[in-house]
Amino acid sequence: MTRDTGEPQLQPPGAGLPRVELFVARVGFRVLNLVVSRRRASAWFRAEADRMLGLVRALDPERAARRVLVPRLAGLEDSSRYWSAYMVLEHLVLVDTGVRDVIGALVAGAAPGAVVNTADFKPAPTAGASAVARFEAVAREYLARVDAVPDLRTKVRFPHPWFGPLSAIGWHRLAAMHHRIHRKQLERIVRLVAR
Repeated sequence: MTRDTGEPQLQPPGAGLPRVELFVARVGFRVLNLVVSRRRASAWFRAEADRMLGLVRALDPERAARRVLVPRLAGLEDSSRYWSAYMVLEHLVLVDTGVRDVIGALVAGAAPGAVVNTADFKPAPTAGASAVARFEAVAREYLARVDAVPDLRTKVRFPHPWFGPLSAIGWHRLAAMHHRIHRKQLERIVRLVAR
């Protein structure tokens, strides 16, 4: 903890994952791309979103807004370890909206212009109760748009900073996996704030 703020000293946003963990994540993601169908990715995305909404709705607003430091979790940047439950949902609003837009551009045959930097998707510490409704709406709209696309196997690809160039189906599978990582984080947050 720092003496001035009482907040933990963590790596800066965008620092990424430890080298070995990133290597394992890349191998795991390649396997996931071989075995997870589009339909399964959508079901996985939806199930994880529903679980996270249930976890946060079970908390009173004070506990849902309380930032706590969770232990290291595979796939989670160090800078993301000191969040509240509301911050997790706010982060997912940012990421799911971004992934939806990337998929839309790829399906239209164009690569988005901006480079993805994980530091740009961190939530504000002041994230509040409105994150719940926003996340629910964004997750529902994401699936409606993605599921309406006839084919996500695009020739055009767009790079993720950790996983390299991905087609639209790759981005969709990544979004489902990303939900799983943050659901695990949220479970740890809930355990800590429930004490």
